[in-house]
Amino acid sequence: MGPSSGEPLVTGAKREGRILRFGIFELDSESGELRKEGRAQPRLRDQALRILLMLLERPRDLVTREELRERLWSSDTFVDFDHGLNTAINQLRNALGDSAANPRFIQTLPRRGYRFIAPVEIAVDVSTTATSRMNGRQGLEETLVGSSDPEKPVSQSIRSSILSDPQDLPPVSSRIVRVLFSLIQVMYLTFYIVSLAQLSNVEAILTESGNPAVFALVVLIVTAAVGIPIRLYLLAAMVFKYRGVAIKFQKLFPFLLPLDELWALAPFLIVRQIGIGLAISVTAALLYLPFSQRSLLLMGFSAGKRSN
Repeated sequence: MGPSSGEPLVTGAKREGRILRFGIFELDSESGELRKEGRAQPRLRDQALRILLMLLERPRDLVTREELRERLWSSDTFVDFDHGLNTAINQLRNALGDSAANPRFIQTLPRRGYRFIAPVEIAVDVSTTATSRMNGRQGLEETLVGSSDPEKPVSQSIRSSILSDPQDLPPVSSRIVRVLFSLIQVMYLTFYIVSLAQLSNVEAILTESGNPAVFALVVLIVTAAVGIPIRLYLLAAMVFKYRGVAIKFQKLFPFLLPLDELWALAPFLIVRQIGIGLAISVTAALLYLPFSQRSLLLMGFSAGKRSN
């Protein structure tokens, strides 16, 4: 099933140019480069790299010591297998900031083997000979979350999402991203707090417009109560430079999107002061704001991926 002990482990990966992402790390299976939040890390030694690839290709599965011996140490190699394996695993843990006592990535099963316990995302670069015939188009990338199927047809590899991909965006200084992203969070917090402080005026506006004021007020209060802690968390993440904030925001995005789109209507709460035309214009801009937050994080925290 697997390659023989003398066959390179990453032969298939070289053909497909896979990027294996886990936590704040990603591994280029073709070049063997390990990156942390987009920044290149010291190169792993050959045995440690091959072990990591084996673990990443079978996340949450036990990779036994016998499998590692057969794949990485040929039978005629006279080495201390236990010492070599322990050294390679220790190097991996040091590179990933992991520990055997409290593992986030590599779990040790005593006398049995190892298991990679973090979720793994696999991106497959399918820019092959076939794409070179398509008028110079350079590379199609397929993002497969939690899947490692290399046989997916090229026709299905084009991203179906209309959302921006890191490869589509220009690199931007992380300092600029932090400032702009923080200002957006402050703006949303202001919306929530001012609206809650002016509930009586909001109720009057809703009543005049003929909308069911009670239901709208309940929605406003609930969404503001949900939004305030989320914005405080994101603001703190920017100020204190939390690790992996871009990945965490990606996970929050499907839940934040309907919340932010609803609050894009906030200008209509002050329609008396700004007029209907300006309220419509500002609302149109706010409808795009959730997507701009996502793009900002991708530009700022993925810039290092395109520097090679």
